[in-house]
Amino acid sequence: MPIATVNPANGETLRTYEAMGEEETERRLQLAEATFRTYRTTTFGERARLLHRAAELLDEDRHSIAEVMTTEMGKPVGQARAEAAKCAKAMRWYADHAAGLLADEEPDASDVKDSGGSRALVRYRPLGPVLAVMPWNFPLWQVVRFAAPALMAGNVGLLKHASNVPQTALYLEDLFHRAGFPEGCFQTLLIGSAAVDAILRDERVRAATLTGSEPAGRAVAATAGEMIKKTVLELGGSDPFVVMPSADLDRAAEVAVTARVQNNGQSCIAAKRFIVHTDVYDAFAERFTRGMRALKTGDPMDEATDVGPLSSEQGRKDLAELVEDAVRSGARVLCGGELPDGPGWYYPPTVLAGITRDMRVHREEAFGPVATLYRAADLDEAVLIANDSPFGLSSNVWTRDETEVDRFVRDLEAGGVFVNGMTASHPALPFGGVKRSGYGRELSGHGIREFCNITTVWHGA
Repeated sequence: MPIATVNPANGETLRTYEAMGEEETERRLQLAEATFRTYRTTTFGERARLLHRAAELLDEDRHSIAEVMTTEMGKPVGQARAEAAKCAKAMRWYADHAAGLLADEEPDASDVKDSGGSRALVRYRPLGPVLAVMPWNFPLWQVVRFAAPALMAGNVGLLKHASNVPQTALYLEDLFHRAGFPEGCFQTLLIGSAAVDAILRDERVRAATLTGSEPAGRAVAATAGEMIKKTVLELGGSDPFVVMPSADLDRAAEVAVTARVQNNGQSCIAAKRFIVHTDVYDAFAERFTRGMRALKTGDPMDEATDVGPLSSEQGRKDLAELVEDAVRSGARVLCGGELPDGPGWYYPPTVLAGITRDMRVHREEAFGPVATLYRAADLDEAVLIANDSPFGLSSNVWTRDETEVDRFVRDLEAGGVFVNGMTASHPALPFGGVKRSGYGRELSGHGIREFCNITTVWHGA
């Protein structure tokens, strides 16, 4: 895949880049290692000052970088501005909280005495250069939620971004440079996917994080396992959105539309499978389908657009094939479902009903504005349908019954359970999944500690 900006609204190639050769890649690896030796000794106060400056610059740049993101991957420009603002917020949160999250921990004095010591503590120390393999769908946010905690912990970052968002990738390196971070603290590697394996095998790279597809995660995990290096993986998701009889149906249906089509439906944590109790199924389906049908699909630079194009021609083809397979197997199309004429990689908001286990869309992630509707006889069947997926990233539950809430929190196989609201990521809350959605956590204190050497320090009596 070429490293290029291709506008998904019209298919026009705007800029292409030569991949970095071995010599330039080696120079950057050397720089990362050398920078880490000194950056690791900086204070939390100094790191926080630099990260606050990066947040200020990002706020100043939010309009221009939003247009770059929209041009590169097609998200509505208003959502792109919101992404930039969210990144600045996360930077400030980690700048303000990292010192506390990584403060020394001291065990109970009696336990230390029992071990024959006079004093002991746990200290969090940085690991070194961390390779981040990042996707195109949230081209700023996915990177910043790695970079902000990693830099505050004293690590340095090497970014291998998706090949269709090179301008955003280069912007990120420039942003941290302008903020005053030492040269080598954060570097973008303009390389293809085939070059990742060799970099991950390099002894100077101490760990890796990947957000992306299941095959990409398997490849990185296999190499990291062979090299015995820490990894965090955030992979696909096919999140359930469960609606029970006590739910506020108007609000649930309204949020369901946003939850399905945010970022043009290209989000791992977008709700994709809508599992509705039979007593309210018809009422919810009518409201939800009406809302999906009313969305405006079009130019992502138009402020009135709700759904822009998919990021690539192949992505649209893959989505259309999932829908066609479901229809051939008996699914009913309540709205959408047909490829539009004209330029660009657009796909209409689509609702499918009558989903069965033999349909591909039941097992595979629909990465675009396609929703699947399921009817559940009771709570037990709702849980069974929700868990009948290889993924387990997050989940949404709509009910006013606290007993039902407790059951869902206990039984749903997911990294998050959002009650009467839409799944979202926040700096203060851990983010990640189970099953084929990956392992490890990003964000919060859990995320910043993922790439730390958790060190026991013991003093004899």
